[in-house]
Amino acid sequence: MPQQTQAAYYTEFGGIDKIQVGPLDLPEVGEGEVLLRVKAAGINPVDHVVREGHFQAVVPNAFPAVPGWDVAGVVEKCGHGASRFAEGAEVYGYVRRPVVQHGTFAERLVVPECYLAARPEKLTWEAAGGLPLAGLTAYQSVITAGQLKAGETVLILGASGGVGGTAIQLAKNVGATVIAVASARSAAYMQALGADFTIDYKAGPVGEAVKKVAPDGVDLLFDAVSGDTLTQSLGALKPNGRLISVLNDGKALDLGPGIRFAHVMAQPSVPDLDHLAALADAGKLRVPVAETFSLADVKKAFEQIETKHTTGKVVIVP
Repeated sequence: MPQQTQAAYYTEFGGIDKIQVGPLDLPEVGEGEVLLRVKAAGINPVDHVVREGHFQAVVPNAFPAVPGWDVAGVVEKCGHGASRFAEGAEVYGYVRRPVVQHGTFAERLVVPECYLAARPEKLTWEAAGGLPLAGLTAYQSVITAGQLKAGETVLILGASGGVGGTAIQLAKNVGATVIAVASARSAAYMQALGADFTIDYKAGPVGEAVKKVAPDGVDLLFDAVSGDTLTQSLGALKPNGRLISVLNDGKALDLGPGIRFAHVMAQPSVPDLDHLAALADAGKLRVPVAETFSLADVKKAFEQIETKHTTGKVVIVP
């Protein structure tokens, strides 16, 4: 008899009502794989996009599909050739596999060891479980693709969410000036993370508000919301500025000839996870956890994420 785990899963695409919670068979622990006891798993906006079937062209599903790409947990068993972590090691990772099937919203998970890094020791399990996707997205956008440097100014759209809040901290850590955009109720939150200026996207054209605090324009525009807020903000970019978006492919944007554009989708990266963990352990990166939910309450976690107005991270604790 195969081992089983309690898990959240769905057997067809659709709304929150398609999610079930119950026992599923665990795959055997294969070559290069480990069995992980899940301590925390961050839920992200992309998880409901995947569940509704809108991500099939990028990452196909196999049913029954367990959602979730963020994880922090304890190694319980190592397969042949999995030698980086001993049993009992505390790890975290962004485990976006080529097919959505064995996700992290479960009590146990079999995963290739190559996705995992030693977890940040100074963060709680919940914070560690909420960091990987948001952390990698922000780091690979602002630092790797965006090449943000000391003395530059960055405009962050959607700065109160998990990705945006991490981006604020990463930008401050390299010595940049941060202009953060979200709703007015999130202003104090964004300032606490390090934002130098905050702008309420509901209070008028964002670009005009940016020009009041950065008359020469911004060097880097990091877009984590897209839509009207992005189009309103394009005028705030310097003529030779950089635009990084995690939602927009840039094809419909009216960009000047000197603007450098990149669309970023977070990639699993142990070196980047190690860097984020080092920042967290040095006290330079916080992961504010908005709310935690048990596996039995996974539907409530999805309801919260699908409001699209979450400040900080929502985390499932099996």
